[in-house]
Order: sequence, then structure tokens, then C-alpha cells
Amino acid sequence: KLQISERHLEIEMVNYKFLTPGKIVILLQGRFAGKKAIIVSTSNGSRERPFGHALVAGIERTPLKVTKGMSEKKVLKRSKCKPFVKFVNLRHVMPTRYQVDIDVKSIVKAADMKPDPDLAFPARKAMKKALKELFNKRYLAKPGSNAGISFFYQKLRF
Repeated sequence: KLQISERHLEIEMVNYKFLTPGKIVILLQGRFAGKKAIIVSTSNGSRERPFGHALVAGIERTPLKVTKGMSEKKVLKRSKCKPFVKFVNLRHVMPTRYQVDIDVKSIVKAADMKPDPDLAFPARKAMKKALKELFNKRYLAKPGSNAGISFFYQKLRF
């Protein structure tokens, strides 16, 4: 077990004040490296994760381009996206300048992200289904004046 002092956690978290809920980040490590995500909440550290971490919800597979001439059925099929929810070390995210107004916090709760796989599976499955509906609904709506929405739904090109 690691012993971490309160002072160490405060110093580490000072560097990450700009990582607020609703900020779009790009994940740098792991299975979802290169994918965009929205920060749901951040934490200094806990017993299970003794480092600064964030709960993020993102898009594993982005929706395809939709045009005016497409049928309703084709639009629904092409606008589907595949979401993911995950805890990420704050050192493994790259913040962008975009902030979004998608209310992810009401769906994704840190309490549902249990470390025990048997208890977490049904909760995560329901969470992902609700996120998929939310992301699909927001994608089909007009982006308005928020540039972060259109950035979030575009595939990362580099």
C-alpha cells in the first residue's frame, strides 16, 4: 500500500485546475488513445487510485457524415456512435480548448463504476446505453454556437 501525504496531493492537483467538468480532452494512453472524451468529474486521489484522476465519457467510434439527401433510416444508421466510460490518470489526457454543454454528469456516476466486475457490468451497460442515446440525440440536433460540439463528433485527424 502506498502512503500519500495530503500536501503531495494538493501540489499535484494545482497543476490541473483547468481540467473542469465539460472540458473535451484527448486520451493519450491505453486502449482509447487518440479518442476524444468529456470530463465528468476529477479527483485528487483515493485509496484505489492514489493519483489525480478523472472520470471521462467519450466516443470510441464517431458517427459518419450525414447529408440532406439521405433518407431518415440511413441518417439514423450513420449517426450512431459507440461511447465509453473510464477512469483516467490526469497525466494521460491532453486538454483541448473546447468546452461542451452536454449533461453527462446526470448519466455517469462514479458510484456506478465499481471495481468489482460482477457488480459493475449491469450498471456500466445501462450507463453506456443511456450515453449512446444522449450522444446520438445531441449529434442530430443543431450544434448552435458551441464549436466544441462539432469538434467532439469529428474523427481526430493527424
